[in-house]
Amino acid sequence: MTQLNNHNMGALSAAVETPTYDRQAVTPGIVHIGVGGFHRAHQAMYVDALMNQGEALNWGIVGVGVMPGDKRMQQALAAQDYLYTLVVKHPDGEYQPRVIGSMVNYLFASEDPEAVIETMADPAIKIVSLTVTEGGYNFHPVSGEFNLDAPQVRDDLAHPERPSTSFGLVVEALVRRRARGIASFTVMSCDNIQGNGDVAKRMFSAYARARSAELGDWLAAEVAFPNAMVDRITPVTAPTDIEELSQRFGVEDAWPVVCEPFTQWVLEDHFPLGRPAFEKVGVQVVEDVEPYELMKLRLLNASHQALTYFGYLAGYRYAHEVCQDPLFVEFLLGYMREEGTPTLAPVPGVDLETYRLTLIERFANPQIRDTLARLCAESSDRIPKWLVPVIRQQLAQGGEIERSAAVVASWARYAEGVDEQGQSIEIVDRLREPLMAIAANNRTHPAAFVENRELFGDLADQPRFLNAYLEALKSLHERGARATLEALVASKGTL
Repeated sequence: MTQLNNHNMGALSAAVETPTYDRQAVTPGIVHIGVGGFHRAHQAMYVDALMNQGEALNWGIVGVGVMPGDKRMQQALAAQDYLYTLVVKHPDGEYQPRVIGSMVNYLFASEDPEAVIETMADPAIKIVSLTVTEGGYNFHPVSGEFNLDAPQVRDDLAHPERPSTSFGLVVEALVRRRARGIASFTVMSCDNIQGNGDVAKRMFSAYARARSAELGDWLAAEVAFPNAMVDRITPVTAPTDIEELSQRFGVEDAWPVVCEPFTQWVLEDHFPLGRPAFEKVGVQVVEDVEPYELMKLRLLNASHQALTYFGYLAGYRYAHEVCQDPLFVEFLLGYMREEGTPTLAPVPGVDLETYRLTLIERFANPQIRDTLARLCAESSDRIPKWLVPVIRQQLAQGGEIERSAAVVASWARYAEGVDEQGQSIEIVDRLREPLMAIAANNRTHPAAFVENRELFGDLADQPRFLNAYLEALKSLHERGARATLEALVASKGTL
């Protein structure tokens, strides 16, 4: 077995690709906050691919962890000289392992916020990128306003020189760069949020404005926040992934990352201090990201929500199991074709029917083993952003909403915390307690879940939506998930 580190690259098997560049020549140009599986399978992979072409050696990535759980990742990667293995899993069972070397350091913010701030204040850093999940932007799900009452935000505002949040760290670094006459870095969101750059700009500006109105205005005017659409299914690394990498390829890696073959990144070209030549490794650099991101959010992301609660309640535990079931495939295609797609503008260069069918193929990849539990997590950050806008637009234009309403009902049923066999469900959500308390009344007060205006606004006041939701929830209670889908698919006819 070969332990993954700088000294052992030559000892890895011929089946494992390794960096072709001199890692000692790589210098930092990017700070990335939120180093999870997706960042390592996506942005860091693209930078590594450029480095393998002999370019971008001055765009090395310094990772930053701000969450308590990030410490374990930091320790694992530090022990491996910040190398890790990316394993692409093909549907036919082929594995493609590749060692990624674009990360050069990883800082844990709570241990040394000063080191993080000064790293970002270094003139060599030209991009600060983010994958902090939907919840990491700290905005209200309905109003979209920044939450100044969050305890960590309040603490950062009281002590801006020793912050703990991404907002406090980034803004303090920008303040120092400004004071030193250093141009502002670009803040590049890589999260699954519509208008992610615009959202990041509003949130960081709101935090800065809470420090001082002048600072907020300056940041909004001077700091670039490009929008982006990102896509690659990247399940949580399982112990079996670590074991498989060791047994099949002889690589000892404490935290590899696995992913599907498909990858996409559509990026707005707004980088005043420059950027890596991402277009040379397949990134679509465009003027307007919105058509692509809406396609992804309303077809891929919303379809994940459409399959996950129904699938879990029906007894499945993996996405590929659900998408090998013809009933679920028909339901998903029905949602995509009749509800999601009518809310989209034309997407340049994309055939939407091909895209929809490709999504089903991707979801059905048995090698990825993406758990429904992962897809069910943090629903309160996902449903309001990915599915509720579809429902609203379809209501406004007189389109179909029955499938979307049924998905919301399936979430409400799932949030009761007990499956159809009476087994408990572990609900993972920042709003776990209030959601489960509301869902406990689903049978006696069936409209209660969607009357939660924090998540759904006034949707419960829309009779067409409410009736469809109540009908689906009643069916889920009386007949179960599978029978509910069978009835819904039958009522809509064959696609």
